[in-house]
Amino acid sequence: MSLATLPCRRDSLVFLAAALAIATARADEGNPRIDYRGFVKGVADVEALRDGRRIDEDEFIALAAQPETIVLDARSREKYDLLHVRGARHLSFPDITADELAKVIPTKDTRVLIYCNNNFENEERAFPVKTAGAALNVHTFAVLHSYGYTNVYELKPLLDVQTTKIPFAGSAADARGKVARR
Repeated sequence: MSLATLPCRRDSLVFLAAALAIATARADEGNPRIDYRGFVKGVADVEALRDGRRIDEDEFIALAAQPETIVLDARSREKYDLLHVRGARHLSFPDITADELAKVIPTKDTRVLIYCNNNFENEERAFPVKTAGAALNVHTFAVLHSYGYTNVYELKPLLDVQTTKIPFAGSAADARGKVARR
């Protein structure tokens, strides 16, 4: 059976699709500063790019060592102060605006490396686990791209803070860049 032979079912589906479209359109009505559809489109637009820009630990370390690279930590100031990748610049995700990004990242084609809570384990105070779909990397990558920053790379693996080769800084790190034992 096709939908053409079931006029009631077809009409119901058309009505449902129209209702959903209206509901979605109204979600941002009255506030031109919120664009959910634009957000969804932006995430879809960068999906393939992001897949090719997820890098392993060794590549992250090598790129981070290059002077033209910015390592960006978009976690809260509290978590950043406790422990962050050595050399990372801080800009808390809620504070991301065009002006704030320009203060931290010299140009829109500057290489930017990002990481988040979900890249590190065994240090819950500094890197509390987020639900996988809410991982900060996903949002940060899409948002940077939406602001025109197109040379972004993301740390891919889940690394143990006690065994990673990536050096840390902050109040929970020792002088060697390792997480201080508690």
